[in-house]
Amino acid sequence: MPRIFPVLPVLLLTFLGLSASGAALADAVQVAIAANFTAPMKLIAADFEKQTGHKCVLSFGATGKFYAQIINGAPFEVFLSADDTTPAKLEKEGVAVNGSSFTYATGKLVLWSAKLGAVNLQGDVLKKGDFKTLAIAAPKLAPYGAAAVETLAKLGLTAAVGPKLVTGESIGQAFSFVATGNADLGFVALSQVYENGKIKSGSGWIVPANLHSPIRQNAVLLAKGKNNQAATALLAYLKTERAKNVIRSFGYES
Repeated sequence: MPRIFPVLPVLLLTFLGLSASGAALADAVQVAIAANFTAPMKLIAADFEKQTGHKCVLSFGATGKFYAQIINGAPFEVFLSADDTTPAKLEKEGVAVNGSSFTYATGKLVLWSAKLGAVNLQGDVLKKGDFKTLAIAAPKLAPYGAAAVETLAKLGLTAAVGPKLVTGESIGQAFSFVATGNADLGFVALSQVYENGKIKSGSGWIVPANLHSPIRQNAVLLAKGKNNQAATALLAYLKTERAKNVIRSFGYES
């Protein structure tokens, strides 16, 4: 009489084998991210990990500082910049994969105060000068800082506001100055204060786009990540509607 082998254990072993194989294919990716993109990237990375099994090791900071670190051999594999010029420069210098750069978000600048009513919808407080300190990110390191300097110049307020400026090395630090009350006002990224279609706390003026150069934020595959499946998968994921919905929810254009 022929022997009958149980089917269920065989199927279970097969499934476990496939699961182990999938786990073995999973990889980790080191990602450098512009500080303005902190909140959306945390959500995107969590969903990406859930969907793919890959892991993201995230570092947040100023675009200019990341550029210097990458040039000097930092182990980053993907770079999400706050501008489009730095990734292009990295490609030209051979530190990033040529042709891999693309715009993942277009940012918006906002004049923000942690206090209700301090900033009206026209940003008149800048011209009135009713404040002691104005925080911006370092313009040579952070594109949002450069946009803030452009805005002040377009408004003809550079000289008047200059003595009141407090400069942070990143947009994250500039935001922290305002959020903690160490600065009365600040030019920050809209994404830092935006939720459910509105500014979630304090008061702010969304700076018109014609007052500064477009803040096109590009992602790029760095040379150290060209053979890393997780790196290429993350960049592909940033182009999906799933990721774009998160990006838009923080006030960016995508």
